[in-house]
Amino acid sequence: MSSTVFPSAANDSPRSSSPIVDPFGRSVSYLRVSVTDRCDFRCVYCMAEDMTFLPKAEVLTLEELDRICSAFVGLGVSKLRLTGGEPLVRKGIMNLIRSLGRHLGSGALKELTLTTNGSQLERYATELYDAGVRRINVSIDTLDPHKFEAITRWGKLDKVLAGLKAAREAGLAVKINCVALKGVNDDEFHRLVAWCGDEGFDLTFIEVMPMGDIGGEARLDQYLPLSLVRSRIAERWTLNEIDYTTGGPARYVEVRETGRRIGFITPLTHNFCESCNRVRLTCTGTLYMCLGQEDAADLRTPVRMSDDDALLVERIREAIGRKPKGHDFIIDRRSKAAPVPRHMSVTGG
Repeated sequence: MSSTVFPSAANDSPRSSSPIVDPFGRSVSYLRVSVTDRCDFRCVYCMAEDMTFLPKAEVLTLEELDRICSAFVGLGVSKLRLTGGEPLVRKGIMNLIRSLGRHLGSGALKELTLTTNGSQLERYATELYDAGVRRINVSIDTLDPHKFEAITRWGKLDKVLAGLKAAREAGLAVKINCVALKGVNDDEFHRLVAWCGDEGFDLTFIEVMPMGDIGGEARLDQYLPLSLVRSRIAERWTLNEIDYTTGGPARYVEVRETGRRIGFITPLTHNFCESCNRVRLTCTGTLYMCLGQEDAADLRTPVRMSDDDALLVERIREAIGRKPKGHDFIIDRRSKAAPVPRHMSVTGG
């Protein structure tokens, strides 16, 4: 399939001599981009079943997403992760991915990747690899088809497993993301470790994050500290400490019996703020400097005001200058309200 490069690509600015650094001396080199708020699943910890999605006029066009991402690359961002909702349900998404791939060719970008629920992988895996994607994260919280449907509400496990097979055949490295849910999948951790070992996948466990109203689901009841998850896994598997990072928040160990890695993302029990190198862009052009804070910057307005990137770059620098030291996530038994009211799907995790 022919490559698509958006008109703005011809006007890419050279890499800035002054990369973006926050007030605490952390260089921002990782941008997560939610390309859509829509998804073909309704995972119980992420969305309400009856979601109201954004009107089209509020959502950035693919060309606008390309322009903002390219501005960040010019400011020193070396890793782009596309998220959603579900990124692969966005119409024309492969045009954006192929266009962003030009930054891999120039050497300005070290990695272009995405997080997906896997439902569309059977269709897109080969195209993703051809566009320069080499590694993907796929969200799977259970290997039980009935529980999978209950957690995702609309998802089918067999379709996701077929997508994983296609991804592996295309040459994509796969990491499985699993949200630890007390009373839901806490009886499957050993099975997941063994399965990932057999399939050649790395595995990352994630604590439930207190974000958004999800229609009566009680995160307090779902919450399971990963310190407990790790201790349970260690009862059966040998976990060796390793010095490995993907540039994200996970802390990794290696499973001696399988040779695969397990990561732990612990925003509550052990936050990862001290080394945070990332910011998050929503599909409406809102930049969140911290997943666990509400302060944000509007990048859609400068993009739509001018074809010149000077105002956009100025707005990005000003926003990074407000990046906080850490988040405010907490599981509070005295309050049912989420500390961060927006849904997880808004910023893509």
